[in-house]
Amino acid sequence: MEVFKSIEPLQQALQKFKCNNKRIGFVPTMGALHKGHISLIEKSRAENEVTVCSIYVNPIQFNNSEDFKKYPKTIEKDIEILEKAGCDILFLPEDKVMYPEPPKVKFEFGALGNIMEGKFREGHFNGVAIVVSKLFNIVKPDNAYFGQKDLQQYLIVRQFAKDLSFNTNVHAVPIFREEDGLAMSSRNVRLSAGQRELAPKIFLALLLAKTLLLTKTVKETQEEIQHFFTPYPEFKLEYLEVVNKETLEIVSSVKDNKNLAVCIAIYLGDVRLIDNLFLFS
Repeated sequence: MEVFKSIEPLQQALQKFKCNNKRIGFVPTMGALHKGHISLIEKSRAENEVTVCSIYVNPIQFNNSEDFKKYPKTIEKDIEILEKAGCDILFLPEDKVMYPEPPKVKFEFGALGNIMEGKFREGHFNGVAIVVSKLFNIVKPDNAYFGQKDLQQYLIVRQFAKDLSFNTNVHAVPIFREEDGLAMSSRNVRLSAGQRELAPKIFLALLLAKTLLLTKTVKETQEEIQHFFTPYPEFKLEYLEVVNKETLEIVSSVKDNKNLAVCIAIYLGDVRLIDNLFLFS
């Protein structure tokens, strides 16, 4: 695996593949890699001749400075993981490479970006869109791969890639879970042993919501899920929403609507975790 820390040498290396009509797959990450990331690499390798991964903890997508400071950084381990997974190229830029000067452009996503993560993390998706746009322009991949766990992020990236005419197909890869159901996340390493034992209740709550929605309204289901976490003061539920999984339109009834996902954001201690589950699929 070749590692590049600057843009021009990376692009020169990629140009050789492009000249030979090699398809390039791209997996942008913030590091602290786990099996969920590896599933993205594997998907890329199956569909492309060349797989590129980036590791960059993007400061402008964090609305909480403490969250940014505490974000896990495990570069040496990540490099070993990528080499074993068969990644061909790693782009490992520093801040001065990605942002030689502060960006002035601002993205707006309307209804797609004003709910859920957009509502509770002001400026988050603007930061995501800026860094992913820059990475798409640098790598110019044929295909890019994102995890379903960050459903709203995937849909926003897919939308701006279409609106800005990026010649990149944006794909979602299903959530990769631990054996106990916890969605794999880089933030999981910040959980204490006791918190880690409680964490699978997030997925249990999603499964319960899926069952409740067969007979109850969305509002009743939200109230039941709030009650579900009441015995566990370590949790603080931020939102539980039922949305159209393609448009993120919030729905108040699941009747005659099968294209849905239930999405959750919750704090376990000071660690914020998100997850989602497709309904009726």
